[in-house]
Amino acid sequence: MSWIPDGVVEHLRAVAGAPDLSGTKYQLVRTLARGGMGTVYIAYDAQLDRQVALKVLDLPDASNELEARMMREARIVARLAHPGIVPIHDVGALPDGRVFYSMKLVHGNRLDEYVKKGAALADMLRVFQKACQAVAFAHANSVIHRDLKPENIMVGAFGEVLVMDWGLAKILPLASSPSDGKNINGQTTADASTTPILHARFSDERSHETLHGTVLGTPAYMAPEQARGEIENLDRRTDVYALGAILTYLLRSYSSADNDRNNLAQGRDLQKPLARMRKIPKALTAICAKAMAADKPARYPDALDLASDIERFLDGLSVSSYKENPFEIVWRWLKQYRFIVLLVLVYMLVRIALFFLFRR
Repeated sequence: MSWIPDGVVEHLRAVAGAPDLSGTKYQLVRTLARGGMGTVYIAYDAQLDRQVALKVLDLPDASNELEARMMREARIVARLAHPGIVPIHDVGALPDGRVFYSMKLVHGNRLDEYVKKGAALADMLRVFQKACQAVAFAHANSVIHRDLKPENIMVGAFGEVLVMDWGLAKILPLASSPSDGKNINGQTTADASTTPILHARFSDERSHETLHGTVLGTPAYMAPEQARGEIENLDRRTDVYALGAILTYLLRSYSSADNDRNNLAQGRDLQKPLARMRKIPKALTAICAKAMAADKPARYPDALDLASDIERFLDGLSVSSYKENPFEIVWRWLKQYRFIVLLVLVYMLVRIALFFLFRR
C-alpha cells in the first residue's frame, strides 16, 4: 500500500473545505487566513469587478450558535461606518448552506508585522492613535471589541489603519459616553440620535452573548475583569486596557532587539517593566500604566482620552498621566521650541562676536 504525499493530502483538504460559490457573484481566488470559526478567502466579485475578502463559516454548527454569532458580527461591523473599521459589503448563505459575509479587501500588514520593519516611534504612535479613534467610534455607538491585539489591527499601504475581527464584540447598555461623543478636535463621533436605534436593533441578539464565567479573548491583552469572566462588568475601559497592552507591545518592540520581537508578538515579556527599557520616554510609560491599571476606575475612561494623551505627547505637550518635575518641563519646552531657541542663541552669539570685533 502506497502512502499519499503530505502535499497532496493538504491540497485535498483545501479543495474539500473550499466554499461552494456556484450561483453567486463570487469566484474563489485563494485562502487568505483561517480563524477560530471561519476562513477568510480572497474572492472576485464579478458583478462589481473587484476583489473582496470573503469570510465563511467552516465548522459544523448543529445548534446554529456559531452562525448566529457570525451574523451578529456582520451586523455590528456593517453599522460602524468609520474609516478605521472594515466595511461589510454583503452577507448571506452559500449553496452548501454555510453562512458568509464579504468585506473590503485590505492590502497591508498586521500591526505585529508592521513593527518588525523598524518603524520610527512617532510613526508607531500615529498608527496606534488611529486605532484608538476607530475603537472610540465603536464605543460612542455602545460597542466594545473585547479582543484587541496587534494581530487584529491592519496597517494599509497608504497609512490607513483598520481594526479587524469584531467576532467577540459586545453591545453595551445605553449610557452616555464618558467622552460625550467628541473626538480629539471636539467634533461629534456619532450622532446621539442614532445610538438608541442601533442599540434597539441589537436587543433581540442578546441571547447569543456569553454568560458569566466564560473567558473569551487573548490572555496577554485581557483586562483583569475580562480574565475573571465578569462579562457583566466589561465596558469601554476593558478595551482601554487592551489598547494599553498594545501600546506596551509597540514600545517594547521599538526598544527591543530584533530577536526579541517574536516573543512580544505572541504576548510574552509584556510584563517586564517599561521603565527598564531603553529609549522609552517616561510620559509614554505613564500612559501605559494608566491604561493598564488593575483598578478599572483608574484607567482612561475611553479610548478617545487615551488617544488624546498620545496626541499631546506627539505635539510636545504634557500628558494627563504624568506629572513632570521643573527640569522636565524646561527640557520639554526647549525641545518643543528648539528651532526658536537655536535662532536666539545664534543671534546672541553673532551680537557678542560683533561687539568684541568693533571694540578693537
